[in-house]
Amino acid sequence: MKPRFIYMHGNQTTHWSFAWAKWLERELKTLGYDTFFETMPDSIIARKEYWLPFLKDQAKVTEDDVIIGWSTGAVAAMRYAENNKIAGSVLISPCYTDLDDELEKQSGYYDNPWNWEAIRSNQSSIALIYGDDDPYIKQAEFEEIAEYLEPAVLKITGGKHFIEQNEFPELLSYIRQTY
Repeated sequence: MKPRFIYMHGNQTTHWSFAWAKWLERELKTLGYDTFFETMPDSIIARKEYWLPFLKDQAKVTEDDVIIGWSTGAVAAMRYAENNKIAGSVLISPCYTDLDDELEKQSGYYDNPWNWEAIRSNQSSIALIYGDDDPYIKQAEFEEIAEYLEPAVLKITGGKHFIEQNEFPELLSYIRQTY
């Protein structure tokens, strides 16, 4: 059975179709996957109190679904997996600290310690994709997440934060190989 892919954008986003997202939705549908691509509530601040219930109540994420989270969306995917079984997650440019950024602090994702074991055990596959020159997130954040979660790692040379890309072939290649 093919999984359904749930897409979660980052904060400061006014519509889900930013950058490569619309391309990815089209490619996944062409491959025969069901998808859920919507603008999250509270899309600018991206608060946990709105996003995590939205995944459960509106997106109706199940243990057969894969969450593709980008930036704050990846942080939300990790927090969701702490307490819910999912098929897997693709974490694109995540962080695990608030980066000393006021907007990130407001989100609520960093108020409690991470339960890395639960995140790992509640899914069968995890991928971490990040740029080797991300201008917003220090490489040490990615390295720590990789150490804690033991995911498949795709470090993209010149990927930055993937904002400038209209396509994301490395992501699609990973999905095709894994699912």
